[in-house]
Amino acid sequence: MNPNVIITNMKKRYTGVSGTINALMPVQANEWDIGFVGEALPGSQLAQARYPDKFHPLSVWQAIWLSRKKLSDGRPRIWHVRRDPEMMLGIFLRDVLRFPMKLVFTSAAKHRHSWFPRWLISKMNGVIATTPEAASFVPNTTKVVFHGANLERFTPPDDKSIAWQRSGLTGKYGIGLFGRIRPAKGTDIFVDAMIKVLPDFPEFTAIITGQALAAEENYKQSMDEKIRAAGLADRIVFLGNLAADQIPLWYQNVAIMVACPRYEPFGITPLEAMASGCAVVASRTGAFEYIVEPGKTGELIPTDDSDALADAVKKLMSDVSTIEHMGRAGRARVTAEFSIEKEAQGISDVYHAVLNVN
Repeated sequence: MNPNVIITNMKKRYTGVSGTINALMPVQANEWDIGFVGEALPGSQLAQARYPDKFHPLSVWQAIWLSRKKLSDGRPRIWHVRRDPEMMLGIFLRDVLRFPMKLVFTSAAKHRHSWFPRWLISKMNGVIATTPEAASFVPNTTKVVFHGANLERFTPPDDKSIAWQRSGLTGKYGIGLFGRIRPAKGTDIFVDAMIKVLPDFPEFTAIITGQALAAEENYKQSMDEKIRAAGLADRIVFLGNLAADQIPLWYQNVAIMVACPRYEPFGITPLEAMASGCAVVASRTGAFEYIVEPGKTGELIPTDDSDALADAVKKLMSDVSTIEHMGRAGRARVTAEFSIEKEAQGISDVYHAVLNVN
């Protein structure tokens, strides 16, 4: 066991960062010997099953012990970190204990970091930014690498109307919002738009996936009350926190996917939806303006605007053939530009660049 890349996931709660790591590991292990430190993920189990000789779950202490020495070919070992505490540990090992290692960090934030994270990032050997905007806040960016979708996990059904039937919900077509239930994600914007639109489109039913933490229970309750008052309790449905194997099925079930956060560093859900054959309506935040082609794969709207969202989805609901065409175009776009393999190759380019610098 001698991994040349150690990937860290030292946060117990499953987050967007965890999801990115989860999707990438089975692909990265095709090229690199991976040591994985932190909370177990389905992707780590898949990587270990596919590449038992090239993927190794490690404890923190095992990773530290291995990193005391260079690799057998004389090169340093890479630690790919994505959170502040992970950067702190890496800097301590490399600069205080003088371990022969290189540090790579992924930055998604589209704002100026406070002084301490800026200092941490400045100490990295390589920095990956997920968008050009994120790169503009990190002067030592090595490369911009967009996130990608897993085209094996997220696939379109033969027919969206047939796929919807297995949902057990009313109507003929679905429109969905995926992710956490909280104000930043714009759940209330989606609910307000659906209350305006659904009475005129009886063939459509809306679903909302994701967990509402204790702090958001009152927020969710207020939306429940609005939905009941509008008489739409059977057509705007909260599904709760889905199991990992259920998420691709629900992307297949819905014909239109909405992503309307007020702020998003990147936002992977439109890519997963497009890979699943959905037309996408997204607000102008995150990487959505790079992902969604208005009029071709979906529509873009201003942030925090339920009226604009209502108008955009109404336009699509009025023409199912347009939805189907956009779904096919979306799948083709993700395949060409935003696959998980393309993301892994971009990360690999950074690893090689870091190793080639003395």
